[in-house]
Amino acid sequence: MATRIYEGMKYGSRGGVPVADALTVEEALQVHINGKPFTLSMRTPGADEELIRGMLHSEAIVNSPDFHPKITPLGEKGEGIVTSVDLEIPKRYLGEGYSNSRSLLSVSSCGICGRTELGEQGFTGAALEAPGQFPPAIFSEMFEAMNRRQRDFMQSGGTHAAALFDAGGALLVVREDIGRHNAVDKAIGSLLLEGRLGEARAMTVSGRVSYEITIKAFKAGIPFLAAVSAPSSLAVDYAKELGITLLGFCREGRATCYAHPHRIAPQKIASPPNQTFVNDV
Repeated sequence: MATRIYEGMKYGSRGGVPVADALTVEEALQVHINGKPFTLSMRTPGADEELIRGMLHSEAIVNSPDFHPKITPLGEKGEGIVTSVDLEIPKRYLGEGYSNSRSLLSVSSCGICGRTELGEQGFTGAALEAPGQFPPAIFSEMFEAMNRRQRDFMQSGGTHAAALFDAGGALLVVREDIGRHNAVDKAIGSLLLEGRLGEARAMTVSGRVSYEITIKAFKAGIPFLAAVSAPSSLAVDYAKELGITLLGFCREGRATCYAHPHRIAPQKIASPPNQTFVNDV
C-alpha cells in the first residue's frame, strides 16, 4: 500500500473542481530489539524487511552483513500495514550503533532528526578504493533507468527513490519511499538479503544528498553517489574523506562532481570548426 486516494478541490482561474488524487502513504513503524523499543520510523509501507535490514546495516546496529535477524510482527492496522515489529538479535551481532543506546526517531524528511550528537554515527574504516572509472554520460542512463521504475511517484508525485548499479552500470534494484533515507535503506537492504551488496558500485538518489546518505553509501561500500539536486557542504566533506565520488545536479545530461573526480572517465569535447581560441591569438 504505497498510495491512497484522497478527494479534494482543485482551484484555478475558472474556480474549483473536485479531484481524486493518489497521495503517498506515511505510517509509523515501531521497531523493538530483543523486546525493548529501539526506534520509530516514519515510512511508506512495503518492503519493510528491506528497510529494517538496511537501517540495521547503515546505523551499525548489526555488525555482520551475513546475519539477518528474525522479524516478528507485533501489531497491524487496516490494509495489512504492520505497525510494530520485534527483532531477535543475539548479543554477539549487536554493533556500535546499538551500544550507543540512543532512541532514534527516523522521520521521513531527514535521518539526523532526533539525534543528540554528530559523533553517534558508528562508522569506521579506510576510505573506499574504486578501481575503474565511469564515463559522465552513464549517469544520465542510470537516472533514466531509475525514473522508469518510479511507479509510486508516477501515481502520487510524493515519493523519493534510490537505485543501485553494478560496475557496468546495470541496474540492480530500485526502491521508493516517502523518505529519501528510507528509500536508500530499502535498496541496500534488498541486496543485503540477497547476498549481492558487493555488486553495487553506484547509487543514484532523487532529491538532495545529506551527509547521512553519503555515510550510508560508505557503509555499503558504494564508491559512486549521484543525486538529482545539490549535496550539502557536509555531504561533500564526508565524501572527500571517505573516498566517495559525489555528483550533484545530474539533470539533462549534465552533472557536477564535488569529490574524487579522478574516477570520472575523461570525455573528449570536439571543438567547433573554424573557432579561434584566446590562446591561439
